[in-house]
Amino acid sequence: MKYFVIAGEASGDLHASNLLGALKQQDANAQFMGLGGDLMAGQGCQLVQHYRDMAYMGFVDVILHLRTILGIMSKAKEALQSFKPDVVILVDYPSFNLQLAKYVKKNMPGTTVFYYIAPKVWAWKSWRVKSIRKYVDRVFSILPFEVEWFGKRGCEVSYVGNPCVDAVEAREHKGESLEDFAARTKVPTDKPILALLPGSRKSELSGNLPDMLKAASAYPQFHTVIAGAPSMPSEQYDQYTKGYDCSVVYGETYQLLQQANVAVVTSGTATLETALMRVPQVVVYQIGGGKIVYWILRKIIRVKNVSLVNLIANRDVVTELLGYFFNAESLKNELNKIIAPAKGREKMLEEYADLANLLGTEPVSQRAAREMVERLNQKKENK
Repeated sequence: MKYFVIAGEASGDLHASNLLGALKQQDANAQFMGLGGDLMAGQGCQLVQHYRDMAYMGFVDVILHLRTILGIMSKAKEALQSFKPDVVILVDYPSFNLQLAKYVKKNMPGTTVFYYIAPKVWAWKSWRVKSIRKYVDRVFSILPFEVEWFGKRGCEVSYVGNPCVDAVEAREHKGESLEDFAARTKVPTDKPILALLPGSRKSELSGNLPDMLKAASAYPQFHTVIAGAPSMPSEQYDQYTKGYDCSVVYGETYQLLQQANVAVVTSGTATLETALMRVPQVVVYQIGGGKIVYWILRKIIRVKNVSLVNLIANRDVVTELLGYFFNAESLKNELNKIIAPAKGREKMLEEYADLANLLGTEPVSQRAAREMVERLNQKKENK
């Protein structure tokens, strides 16, 4: 069968690549085309567009790059018509993906649309569920509470587990020593590591990294190491790291976390990955506009917490510093609570163990791929 897969950022590329690997095991004749990154390409996916040209976030960012985005959309539609896939698999990235889902259903009615890693419409922009119900044949949920939420709103949904579990378990260099990690990355070994995960978008770097670095500089007993996004040129980091004693390691986030003693993480998938790697963390996210914008967003966002760790656990496991609450001083205050020998460190690690038990260990990509192929085969038989 032919699979057209769309992932618009680094984490989506990772999880989509694992899914493609599992689909190849379930379907020996699988052919892949889509929008994504190097990891998807490594699984044999013919890339129509790399996600590095798609990582725009926020209203202003999107408007400024609207011509580029529309060009990529047009390119994707042409590729869909040429490839004629049996199924389109959407991976998060809702603004773009839901538009393509609508196009597929209106212009390619025989093509199945699956959503793997659904947008967080239960948190905000809940109106998008109407498009999901209308244009998506089935949601493959990665969060336990989503099944009831989507089901109540008329969507077909299956819970397949969380792909972060698979990705963390299958990471390269699992269990390597700090010395081996340092030999590959040139990171010093004379101090424990404080890891900074500022995100994979330019806007996230500019909003989060300056205060991250300022706070980290208050802990000379650690060496600060930044997780560099593979798609981001070094110049993007150089403008912020000048004057700081730190390192940037590209494409080695799991390997960095494996060696880290503590971390500061931009809200997103990485918060859950950090928890699964058992690294105490503070979650941050800078929002421009000060208090007014923050309180407006808090009225829009329909959940108390935003980090996946707290959402899945349904309680406060990690501290979230969002909007104007996030600055260098507030970050230092929270880091002090989880740097050994602080009591908050052990408590967080205990909470992480409970979270891992809740998510389980069954291979998620295999489970999702098996159900996808079974449903596609059943559809063919019923024709």
